[in-house]
Amino acid sequence: MTTNLILQGLTTQRSDIDRMAALAGGRRIVALADHAYRVEDVQFSEAIKASIDQECFGAKLDYAFTPAARRLADFGLVAMDMDSTLITIECIDEIADMQGLKPQVAEITEAAMRGEIEFRESLTRRVALLKGLEASALQRVYDERLKLSPGAERMLGVVKAAGLKTLLVSGGFTFFTDRMKTRLDLDYTHSNVLEVVDGKLTGRVVGGIVDADEKMHTVERVCAELGISTRKAIVMGDGANDLKMMGISGMSVAFRAKPVVRAQADVALNFVGLDGILSLFE
Repeated sequence: MTTNLILQGLTTQRSDIDRMAALAGGRRIVALADHAYRVEDVQFSEAIKASIDQECFGAKLDYAFTPAARRLADFGLVAMDMDSTLITIECIDEIADMQGLKPQVAEITEAAMRGEIEFRESLTRRVALLKGLEASALQRVYDERLKLSPGAERMLGVVKAAGLKTLLVSGGFTFFTDRMKTRLDLDYTHSNVLEVVDGKLTGRVVGGIVDADEKMHTVERVCAELGISTRKAIVMGDGANDLKMMGISGMSVAFRAKPVVRAQADVALNFVGLDGILSLFE
């Protein structure tokens, strides 16, 4: 199979592109857009990939080895994590900030995303710290702090135009995924329900917790509903709890991700926006 090397960054130096192409033994360099290039007919080996990885990170370039002639329309679903993937924040950390507890909660969040704490345990511990908080704090987080990741809207627009369905599956909360579904016209969402009694958070989640296994099963369920294999899904995430759903996909994308996730993903976007995946297709 002919393999191409995609190189892209927020800015690029042609000398860096030429150097990467030489490392990969590419035959031809094609400019795709501002700061994005395709190096065609490259040699692939784990040793070459390791060299490219080190050189690109130093030059603040994202790279991906891709099959030639792969099209976006070859896929049927884009599944995304929400916190720190589709959006720039961890919602639970910002909710905790309303209680003056952001450092404590953020520390648990980081450990969970690195895979050091099992997600179910971490969520239970973090949500418990929110007990007694006015539920109106959720709207404040949405209004004042939630921002889409760079390139999110462009990526979704092109994906939808190509006929793919969209799934937002999150270890976060329905308060936010419901609003994202409406705001971005997403096809499917699945996340956790925070219990609210008398206008205050109880410190508990209602029903099952959307952990790594549930995320994977959600991708499987949606693909089954669409009548496609999970290999026809592009799955994007940043934390250890995304690895299982990324592992069953046809293309896994680590976005601004923890090292454990970058190491296992097909593609890592460390510098460009979510729309960086669009350069990976012809």
